[in-house]
Amino acid sequence: MRRFLVLLLALGLTAAACADSSDEGSEGSETTTASEADEASNSEEEQSGDDAADNGSDSDTAPSEVASPDPDFDYTTVDYDAEPGANALFGDRSNPIFPPPLVPIADIVGGGPPPDGIPSIDFPEFVSVAETTFMESDGEPIVAVTVDGVTKGYPIRIMTWHEIVNDVFATPSGDVPVTVTYCPLCNSALAYDRRVGDRVLDFGTSGELYQSAMVMYDRQTQSLWSHFLGQGIVGHYAGLQLEFVPAQTLSWGAFKDSFPDAMVVDQAKTGHERSYGNNPYAGYDEETSGPFPGFVTQEIDDRLLDKERVIGIRDGQNAVALELDVLASVGVVAVTDNDWNYVAFFQDGLVSALDASSIKDGRQVGQTGVFVAEAGDGTALTFTATDDGFVDDQTGSTWSITGAATDGPLAGEQLTALSHVDTFWFAWSIFQPNTTIWGQ
Repeated sequence: MRRFLVLLLALGLTAAACADSSDEGSEGSETTTASEADEASNSEEEQSGDDAADNGSDSDTAPSEVASPDPDFDYTTVDYDAEPGANALFGDRSNPIFPPPLVPIADIVGGGPPPDGIPSIDFPEFVSVAETTFMESDGEPIVAVTVDGVTKGYPIRIMTWHEIVNDVFATPSGDVPVTVTYCPLCNSALAYDRRVGDRVLDFGTSGELYQSAMVMYDRQTQSLWSHFLGQGIVGHYAGLQLEFVPAQTLSWGAFKDSFPDAMVVDQAKTGHERSYGNNPYAGYDEETSGPFPGFVTQEIDDRLLDKERVIGIRDGQNAVALELDVLASVGVVAVTDNDWNYVAFFQDGLVSALDASSIKDGRQVGQTGVFVAEAGDGTALTFTATDDGFVDDQTGSTWSITGAATDGPLAGEQLTALSHVDTFWFAWSIFQPNTTIWGQ
């Protein structure tokens, strides 16, 4: 019965999205440039699929390799700067002019809408923190991205309905094009530098999923990309890895306190009418439930529950999962697996975007930060969680959840942020099959 009600809700939301698209007077189209990006929005990717918040994830399909290059093909010989050939996304995905796909094409499944059915924001407009009036509670989540000292915020209430923002950071050293992404089905926010040689890529939603994670496409070559890996998986750019830009999901309260001079994506100027602030995936983050059926084609690592929240940390070939509950119980964890010298912070205040029907009413889950545990002069630091933040044992300086020293001898210093992801165990374990679990 619950499954039936969720499907009815999904159909209603799909109809609302179609009405929004009609009001905007836009038509669906298959375009290849940012300025001609498809403005149609027919349905939410997962809302129009086979939604259920309480299903299992068992699969009779044999496990498939995730991002496993063809062992007989040397991907390092590919000239990714060359002019693209045939169309990868809407045409022949097995065209021999492309590098071999990194994943089985049969495992890339439709989520419901056509390409750009969930419209990316390609020319975001911003307001200052002081001018931001649409955030409804201090607990609401927002993705913070800092490039060369410039910080911007991407509210999850907006990202839920668009999933991709193609942006440019104007920094003291020049413009840096960045794509910020959010996949509700994996509860993952990730950002990448979207430069490939002399080419700047613009990303859109393909309308498809790979292992329940959003599949993006670039409008320059229409290659398919894994949101979770930041890697080309089919087409001209198969095998190419984008550089991750650290993205931290914070509460609105922590964001505005930490970055009072930051700019925030303006909800009133996205170019679309959406139910911003509403969560179309109510109840999806129930820990004992699995991902939606049909979206995962391989077995899921059973060391943890499918929907247990973890902090995923990767560096080169090494990957570690830190259970959120474990981090929350102590406040600080020194992540020393693989001879790393990293530190993970936890702080209350952030609500789940995937719990209640209104994001502001979501249950408390807490926020995290992962950093290199060193002062600016290279001194190794260890930390203790306190009511006021995080205090290093070497100098007694106090640090915030964003890795900024706010008091003490090191006040004004900033820890180096690591690209980490707050996500569900099923997603992390699928895309990082060799991951260890911290403490196990």
